[in-house]
Amino acid sequence: MKKAIYIALTAATLASCGSSGKNSVESVIETNNLEAIRAKHTEISQQHKALEMELKTLDSAIAQLDDNAKLPLVTTIDVKPEKFDHYLELQGDVTTKQNVLIYPEMAGTLYRVYVKEGQKVAKGQVLASIDDGGLSSQLAQAKTQAELSRTTFERQKRLWEQNIGSEIQYLQAKTTYEAQQSAVKQLESQVGKSTIRAPFAGIIDDVIKDQGTVVSPGPGSEVFRIVNLSNMYIKVEVPESHLPNVTPGKDVRVYFPVLGDSVITKIRQTGNFINPSNRSFTAEIPVPSQDGKVKPNLTAKVMINDYTNENAILIPQSIVSENANGEQYVFLVDADSISSDPVAKKVVIETGKTQGDYVEVLSGINSGDGIIDEGARSVKEGQKVKIKNNI
Repeated sequence: MKKAIYIALTAATLASCGSSGKNSVESVIETNNLEAIRAKHTEISQQHKALEMELKTLDSAIAQLDDNAKLPLVTTIDVKPEKFDHYLELQGDVTTKQNVLIYPEMAGTLYRVYVKEGQKVAKGQVLASIDDGGLSSQLAQAKTQAELSRTTFERQKRLWEQNIGSEIQYLQAKTTYEAQQSAVKQLESQVGKSTIRAPFAGIIDDVIKDQGTVVSPGPGSEVFRIVNLSNMYIKVEVPESHLPNVTPGKDVRVYFPVLGDSVITKIRQTGNFINPSNRSFTAEIPVPSQDGKVKPNLTAKVMINDYTNENAILIPQSIVSENANGEQYVFLVDADSISSDPVAKKVVIETGKTQGDYVEVLSGINSGDGIIDEGARSVKEGQKVKIKNNI
C-alpha cells in the first residue's frame, strides 16, 4: 500500500513536470537569461521539497495504520545453565631434570667409545673408556702386595693367639695389611674414573668427542649428552593473584603448536616462593613423551583450569553493550509479549569470567530467558520486534 501511494505521487509529479514544466523549462533556457533560469530552479526545488514533506506525512500515517509494518528482525538464544570451565593461559617450555652433559673424571686419551647417537642405555652402562696411563698395572701390583700382607697378617694373628711372638709383630702385620687394602681401594677408585658410565637410563642424544681424542675434567671436555624423556615437565610462572586457584591436582590442558597436538595432565607441584621481581610463583606440570615426539625445550601453551561453575549462564560477548554509567546490558524478549507482539526489554547484567567468545553472567538473566542475539545492536527498549526463530 505504501509503495503504491509513493509510485502514484511520483508519477503525478513527473507528469506535471512533463506537461507544464518541460516546455516552461525549455523556454526559460532558450531565453539565455541567467536570472530567469535561477528563478525557475528555485521554483522547482521548492516544489520538490513540498512533495517530500507530503511523502513523509503519508509514511507516518501508513506506519500507524498498517499492521504489516516492517519490524526489526532478530534472533533469540534460550538461556540454559551449563558447565563452565575457565582456563588461565600461560606459555612455557618442556624441560627435564635428566638432560645432562657427561664429563670425564680423569685426563687421558679416549681409548674407546661403546655407544652411538640415538642408542638407549641403562643406568650404569659403560659408555666409553679412557687410557689410564698404567694405573691398571699399579692396581694389579697393589693387589698382589695386599694378598701377601693378608697372608702374613693371618699367620701372625694365629701365632699371637697361641702366645707365640711379640705383640709389636702382630700390630705391624695388621697395619701393613690395612694400608695395602687402602692402597688397593684408592687405585680401584682412580682406575674406575677411566670408565665413563651412564648416570641414569636414557638415550644418547649426542656423542661429542670422538675416539682417540685427548680429554680432561672440566668445561669444554664433555663427551656425551644423555636425555631421559620419561620424566619431562613444564615449569610456568603464575601471577600471584592466582595463588588461591592454582594448586596441585588442578586440571591442565597442554597444547604443542609445533606438533598440533595436546595432552591433558595435572599440576604436580607449586612453588612456595613469590618472586619479588615479577610477583609470580612457579607451577610444575608433568607431560608424557607422546612416543618421543615431545622433546626438551619444545614450546607449549599451558591452560590451567582455575575456575569451574557447574550451572553457569553463558552468552556471547558480542551482544553485551555498556552504557554511560559503565553498566553492562543486553536485550531480551519480554516474556509477557512473546505470544502477542514481541517487545525488546533492556536488562542490566553483572558479568564474571570470560572464555573465548563467551562470558559468564552472574546476575540479571535467568534460565529460560530469550536473549536477543542477531539484531541486538539495532533494537531499543520497548520496541516491537519480529523473531526470526519463529518465522
